[in-house]
Amino acid sequence: MLHLRLVVPNELSEQVLQALSAEPSVTNLVLWQGVALKPKGDLVSCDVAREEGSVVLETLRALGVERLGSIAVETIDAAISDAADAAERAAEGSPGNAVVWEEVEAQTSESAELNASYMIFLVLATVIAAVGILTDSVVLIIGAMVVGPEFGPLAGLCVAAVQRRWALAIRSLAALVLGFPIAATATWLVVVALRAWGTTPATLARTQTLFISHPDAYSVIIALLAGVAGILSLSTSKSGALIGVLISVTTVPAAANMAVAAAYRDWPELRGASLQLAVNLGCAITAGIATLGVQRGLWALRSRRRSRRG
Repeated sequence: MLHLRLVVPNELSEQVLQALSAEPSVTNLVLWQGVALKPKGDLVSCDVAREEGSVVLETLRALGVERLGSIAVETIDAAISDAADAAERAAEGSPGNAVVWEEVEAQTSESAELNASYMIFLVLATVIAAVGILTDSVVLIIGAMVVGPEFGPLAGLCVAAVQRRWALAIRSLAALVLGFPIAATATWLVVVALRAWGTTPATLARTQTLFISHPDAYSVIIALLAGVAGILSLSTSKSGALIGVLISVTTVPAAANMAVAAAYRDWPELRGASLQLAVNLGCAITAGIATLGVQRGLWALRSRRRSRRG
């Protein structure tokens, strides 16, 4: 379930209470009159079944609560109450499949920035992957995938495309378009320094990590599946960290391979890794947008059905 904490202007309180009371999926409705100081107003709290979260939030936003007051949303890990059970039974659908669009927007807005922490993690991941390529170590490639932070802006771009939020799209695209070249350049400098130090192999002879710079049909399939899995994990609050690893398997190693190939002046390898990165990003974004578009369409149909019943 979700917990809503609302600061409501006095003149809107009655409308908000009526709207929330009319929702079978809402329970534990509480009003504290006049206790809110900034912004001034009444404090209203309630619990709502996750399946109806976006529907209830849409009603509150239509009343002007977000403009004149505030809305805070929290996830309830456990609700032990017959009333809560009844609210969940009254909601349409399954909690595991519920999409709270406001939650999706907040998560992507926070993780789609080209900032210092994003770049540090991306550079670290790319350097680790480069060492994995130099040593032909799959373990290090997996380690780089765990560190890679690019799932945030990739998901942000998908959300922005479906919801037409152009500011978010620009931020997300900047994180991807600028982030990977910067990380690859930093990694190239590290590999050049290692070569000058004499700690790298004379040639790129490898078998375990050769797939990174040789895109094929499987590369496309994995990237498409990664895009679908990533968006589903984001929208349904599944394990985003593990899905981020799946996204990284198609991106960070390819960027690292570009840097290593450039340091060795292996131009065919560089072209193959560049193509791998482009194919993977393009397919993951396309699949993510398509998945989110289907979810958004289903939610719109459900919202229209509720409006007709009302």
